[in-house]
Amino acid sequence: VQLQASGGGSVQAGGSLRLSCVASGGIFLRYAMGWFRQIPGKEREFVGGVSWSGDDTYVVETLEGRFSISKDNAKNTVYLQMNGLEPEDTGVYYCAADPVVHGIIASAGDYDYWGQGTQVTVSS
Repeated sequence: VQLQASGGGSVQAGGSLRLSCVASGGIFLRYAMGWFRQIPGKEREFVGGVSWSGDDTYVVETLEGRFSISKDNAKNTVYLQMNGLEPEDTGVYYCAADPVVHGIIASAGDYDYWGQGTQVTVSS
C-alpha cells in the first residue's frame, strides 16, 4: 500500500488548504485513515481520523472548529480540510492507513502505512 499526500503549501493566517491523500496498491475501502502533523520542536500529533466507511469522522477538540476530514472511497482519497489557518498550524502533515481496525484510530503506532508528508506553512 502506498499513500501519496499532497495539497500543502504556504498561506497567510486565516487562509485555507485542503490536503489530499491518495492510496494505491490495496483495498482502500477497508482502511481506517488518519491525519497527523509534526510541528517544529514537537512530537507527531494526531489531528483526526475517519472510519473505513467514511461515515465516522473525528478531529481533535482543539482543531475541530477549523479542520474536517472526509473519505471518498470511490477515489481512494482521504481529505483534510483546514480553514482559519494559524501560524501555529505550520508543520508537516502526514496521512496514515490501517487495514485491520475499521474505526477511528488515534495512536500513530497502530497505523501500518504512512504517506511521505506534505509541508504546510502559515505566515502571520
